[in-house]
Amino acid sequence: MTRIKSFLQWLTETKLGFFITVLVAFWLKTYAIYLTKFNLGAVGSMQNFLLLLNPLPAGLLLLGIGLFFKGRKSYWIIIVIDLVLSLWLFANILYYREFSNFLSLSIIKTSGSTADNLGKSIVGITHATDFLALLDVAVIIGLLCGKVIKYDLRPLKLRFNVLVEVLAIMMIGLNLKMAQKDRSGLLTRTFDNNYIVKYLGMNEYAVYDGFKTAQTSAQMAKANVSDLGSVQKYLKANYVKPNSQYTGVAKGKNVLVIHLESFQQFLIGYKWKGKAVTPNLNKLYHAKDTLSFANFYNQVGQGKTSDAEMMLENSLYGLQSGSAMSSYGTSNTFESAPAILNQQGGYTTAVMHGGAGSFWNRNNAYKQFGYQYFMPLSYYQNKPKYYIGYGLKDKIFFNQSIKYIERLPQPFYLKMITVTNHYPYEIDKKNQSIDKTDTGDETVDGYVQTAHYLDQAIGQLMHWLKKTGLDKKTLIVMYGDHYGISGNHHKASAQLLKQDEFTDFDNLKFQRVPLMFHMTGLKGGIDKTYGGEIDVLPTLLNLLGINDRGTIQFGHDLLSKQAPQIVAQRNGDFITPQYAKVGGTYYDTKTGMEIVDPDKKLKLHLMAISNRVTTQLSLSDRVIDGNLLRFYKPKWFKKVKANDYDYNKDKALKKLFSPNKTSLWYQNHKKTTQKQFKTDAPELEK
Repeated sequence: MTRIKSFLQWLTETKLGFFITVLVAFWLKTYAIYLTKFNLGAVGSMQNFLLLLNPLPAGLLLLGIGLFFKGRKSYWIIIVIDLVLSLWLFANILYYREFSNFLSLSIIKTSGSTADNLGKSIVGITHATDFLALLDVAVIIGLLCGKVIKYDLRPLKLRFNVLVEVLAIMMIGLNLKMAQKDRSGLLTRTFDNNYIVKYLGMNEYAVYDGFKTAQTSAQMAKANVSDLGSVQKYLKANYVKPNSQYTGVAKGKNVLVIHLESFQQFLIGYKWKGKAVTPNLNKLYHAKDTLSFANFYNQVGQGKTSDAEMMLENSLYGLQSGSAMSSYGTSNTFESAPAILNQQGGYTTAVMHGGAGSFWNRNNAYKQFGYQYFMPLSYYQNKPKYYIGYGLKDKIFFNQSIKYIERLPQPFYLKMITVTNHYPYEIDKKNQSIDKTDTGDETVDGYVQTAHYLDQAIGQLMHWLKKTGLDKKTLIVMYGDHYGISGNHHKASAQLLKQDEFTDFDNLKFQRVPLMFHMTGLKGGIDKTYGGEIDVLPTLLNLLGINDRGTIQFGHDLLSKQAPQIVAQRNGDFITPQYAKVGGTYYDTKTGMEIVDPDKKLKLHLMAISNRVTTQLSLSDRVIDGNLLRFYKPKWFKKVKANDYDYNKDKALKKLFSPNKTSLWYQNHKKTTQKQFKTDAPELEK
């Protein structure tokens, strides 16, 4: 009893005891959060040991800085450092819950481009237990202010303080060596931040990410034309010939791309309480003149929607960390769909989006892509009841877009970005026409309601297209940009799918999103080819009869008989019709069973696929990080000049509303088609 009392006295009355108290609290708290708030997938004794160990060296190193100071200042500097580390942990808990990833310097630097409605989202995803990340700091401050912990004003010897820092650095080195032994190439070939945190820790990940960001900046500075050679060599060696039967079947048609926000494939045909969640999209998906893809996957990383747009417009992957549109959209050279279609097919190009123009840096990136028009929220009438989450409600958005669509000179390439089916999946009661699901997961249960609303809005737009005859002149492309339900909701996902369990392999399959090409007279059907968002542009260009040979595109025509059917995920995972990889585990795609002990031939085959995936991701990163397209000057393409485009509303609309004989408005005897758009939006009722 006396020993315990003496030990407690040492903890509360000496500087070293205070330091040890703070360090141990931080260490154990971080480990507990690893286990309960993140899905790091530690397997085996070594990984679990490193998971337990890795918070300690960084804590020792950083908190140890406070030991160099004298008197009371030493105590408060230790507390401030502890608070900063705890806030970093807290922020990552929230970010991980929504995005299944960790905060990166790139994301933080570009947070201004994605900040709209973040406050509401943060409140929606915060759990009471998250504040345990800050509890130990509050308790220690309380004990110090309440004089339970007493100041020890005696300075520690300098050599002791230095020894603490040296010990911390040695522990970090040992941790790294053990991690690399268990995971070869951890810092050079990994595409998943979960690995870095699992093996090295949260704070080491922050340093690694900062280094990678600085390295990226340096890569662009030193990149030269010769770097493009290896990319071109790879693309030439892996060229996939398009399907000639579909070449040019949509030549000269308008292209209307509808971006289905957070829309997953499982919603097609899904019923809740006997009611179809997406009846309009179901009908379109199964129509005889729709090409639908049953095994089409989102391939986004941290950039989420912006990654999907990057792939759709450029056939380039998003970045390993952060958003390419945010980080490089203002300065990089691109050879994007709008520029290609304008130059090769005489298309008018436009984007319409009922959200802020600065979101994901769109107002700059779209100029680099070659979009002539961009109509963000400032182009629309906005009232409190019109707006939800990240922009105008979809029915309101489509209704107000008619006056712009009908004035576009034809043929046009138009992308319309919906937003209502976005987390936190909330819709006002007047617009609820289907019950929530009953999994008990608040993040998940509203998903069917907003998806149903989106489907109704699509039905109304399709009706207008048919009424105006525009449907016969237009190739409609619909795609889901990314998952709506993240991998942190296994229990609820299992309930939705009526499964006993929901595994990591199931979550990979859950990354399927719809892709549909719909056009009157198109030879349609449901295609089971495996592909992803990287493949949309080559497929579209072939349908339009535009030759993309020689372009820097990492996708291929999905209808090609030579399609490799290897779908890369941004973290290095992949899926093919036969095999899949999730983390370090391989699966049989058909059975979902883990491949435990592959023979030598299969092992080599799986490694070859994995190497192909990482090579493709690395080369795509090289193109964006090094801005390599500035060195690529094909004869068929004229470099886009951002200064040629002005999204100022007054100037843009003056140009758009100038009479043009090819516009729908002109062909309708210079009369609007607004009345032909029928909507049941309660906000518009008189």
